Amino acid sequence: MGPLRNTQSGMPESEATAEARRLLDDWAARPVRHHPTSFRDETEPPAFGTTPPVKQEDHRIVPAWAAGIAVASIGMGAGVTGIGCGAWLVLQGLASATLNGVLMVTLPIAGLAMAATAIGGVISKARAAVTKTVYEGPVYQHHESHNNSTTRGFCARTRNEIR
Repeated sequence: MGPLRNTQSGMPESEATAEARRLLDDWAARPVRHHPTSFRDETEPPAFGTTPPVKQEDHRIVPAWAAGIAVASIGMGAGVTGIGCGAWLVLQGLASATLNGVLMVTLPIAGLAMAATAIGGVISKARAAVTKTVYEGPVYQHHESHNNSTTRGFCARTRNEIR
């Protein structure tokens, strides 16, 4: 007859099996607790008028101001991420720019600018040709005015008097 096989706690294997079976049967015999997940009010509302208010318990864990700040932070983070992705795409495009690509983009813009300058010059010359100054009445020139300029002080304060 061989030696008895013992478990880690020193209990013979047959006793350990019987104890495990007893613990499992004891656990299975206990009733299962059910927690309600919803509530339905079965009271009939009045036939006319307003329904009386029912108190709604507030079970929020986070205050409303903190939730608002969290939502704003998430929105700002998403916006900054979008701006960063856009900047990355633009910089990737600039990094892969070639002379031919730059010329293909800037030549139409330069052509439009040149056409706009030419049109502006034609319009300004046309407007200058139409204007005609007509003087009516006598013209007097006064040569009696005297200019008096005085400079004084550490910071060279200048005072001009025109008479």
